[in-house]
Amino acid sequence: MPKIVSKHSLAMRWFHWINFPILIIMTWSGLMIYWANDIYRLGWGNTTLLKFFPQSIYDALHLSYKLAEGMAVHFVFMWIFFLNGLLYVLYTLFSGEWRELVPNRNSFKEAWLVVLHDLHLRKTAPPQKKYNAAQKIAYSGIIIMGLGSVLTGLAIYKPVQLWWLCELMGGYAFARILHFILTIGYTTFFIVHIIQVILAGWNNFRSVVSGFEIVQDGNEKKSA
Repeated sequence: MPKIVSKHSLAMRWFHWINFPILIIMTWSGLMIYWANDIYRLGWGNTTLLKFFPQSIYDALHLSYKLAEGMAVHFVFMWIFFLNGLLYVLYTLFSGEWRELVPNRNSFKEAWLVVLHDLHLRKTAPPQKKYNAAQKIAYSGIIIMGLGSVLTGLAIYKPVQLWWLCELMGGYAFARILHFILTIGYTTFFIVHIIQVILAGWNNFRSVVSGFEIVQDGNEKKSA
């Protein structure tokens, strides 16, 4: 017999959905900034295998010649991103929900089993509660990445005024490439997360909107 089960608190849902448009806007404005000095590529010497990003992409998205606009938008939404992330961390600490998110000593082993199950190379999934081991590692890692993005972003935005932070981040050049890598990481996480949500089905998505899900007695719950 189906029953309604509480899954996500209102606070967790708000933090989740507020972060969604913020990250899109910050990635968009970040591309405006990156356009002015798009030096990163995969290759060696004079050989380039992949360039991030060709001018055609900036032209198609109308991002060229918008450095000042990109910096203004990026810096404003950075503070919203930071405050939302800070409130999220404080909420998980004071509510006790951090116990369901922080990986334990068995999480990395169980995460590999989750991956094998998702790839249909293993029939049964390892036991999970609200989140499986792979989700715990991913969600905890995103928090660390968020802090890294804020610190490296401030270091490259004000390298003279915040020289001590810039030095702490390894210098301007290293802080900038680290900031870029973190952005690629966010994008990859976002794509994988969307795929997982689709695979988990409508019931899982509904729980992130309403806070509840419908489960069948004896059925194993799966979330993204």
